[in-house]
Amino acid sequence: MSTSPTPLVTGEKATRREEILSAAAELFARHGFHGVGIDDIGAAVGISGPALYRHFRSKDAMLGEMLNSISHYLLDGGTARVDATADPQQALAQLVEFHVDFALTHPSLITVQERNLANLTDADRKQVRALQRRYVEIWVKVIRDAVPGVGERQARSAAHAVFGLINSTPYNRHLDDDELAVLLRRLALGALQSAA
Repeated sequence: MSTSPTPLVTGEKATRREEILSAAAELFARHGFHGVGIDDIGAAVGISGPALYRHFRSKDAMLGEMLNSISHYLLDGGTARVDATADPQQALAQLVEFHVDFALTHPSLITVQERNLANLTDADRKQVRALQRRYVEIWVKVIRDAVPGVGERQARSAAHAVFGLINSTPYNRHLDDDELAVLLRRLALGALQSAA
């Protein structure tokens, strides 16, 4: 599967579906999943709430597609960057840059992803968790290849710590995006290099 241009593009009617999912993500991030009704999402995209059922069978299905799409996007993007270079240091820098770019470009998706795993159906939760584990495994391998002496458990903990650092961006807007991107990349790489 190739990396899609944005994290929410899926299906034949990608443009309209993406518009609905993007609006839903903004609303879920701002008001919480349970604080947003189907009519709120419809109003945000200029259609009636019931008209959304032509695109999604339920609000739960919308959240499931959203979080699955994000997880596929991260996995595909991480895989593509690692496959593009044989140099472990470059691969690590590419992973960090990719994740920083995602977090800065899609802060509402980061917020929804962090807060709403428990709101997924069991099937969607299992699928999202499986995709997230595969994404983490990419990081673990690259960290171990790039930082001599780092064990598997250290690499896994380091990856999760760096995700926490980078994913804090929705709550850290003291710098403009370009300055924040440079800072986050420097902090993440510094933290990972010191993991040994």
